Amino acid sequence: MSPVVPLPVTAADRSSCAATGVPDVLRLVGEKWSVLILVVLRDGGPSGFNRLHRAVEGLSRRILTRTLRGLEENGLVSRRAADSHVEYAITALGASLLPLIIAVGEWAVEHEPAITDARARYRSRLR
Repeated sequence: MSPVVPLPVTAADRSSCAATGVPDVLRLVGEKWSVLILVVLRDGGPSGFNRLHRAVEGLSRRILTRTLRGLEENGLVSRRAADSHVEYAITALGASLLPLIIAVGEWAVEHEPAITDARARYRSRLR
């Protein structure tokens, strides 16, 4: 397997990676609200802001707004102004990302016992 980055990782390597926007996308899809909104839009179809707000308990309007803007900026969600409201929909790009995110979630569920054990061993070493 070829390395993702050359070793050692230099400041120039980090800078060139940051210039691609990859870190921003990874940060966005790592947020729990982004994933939930993508799933809601995939499963429930295009939705207005208020419907999205009601669909995810505990999600503030401010965070929903910020999350939708990030998803739209990165092409994962589209925004369409209708007569009296705005409608959001998952894009083909967003739909193509979801299986990867879901796979990571499934991996985490499958390996939860091993992760829990590793955390316990780590914490016991700190005491």
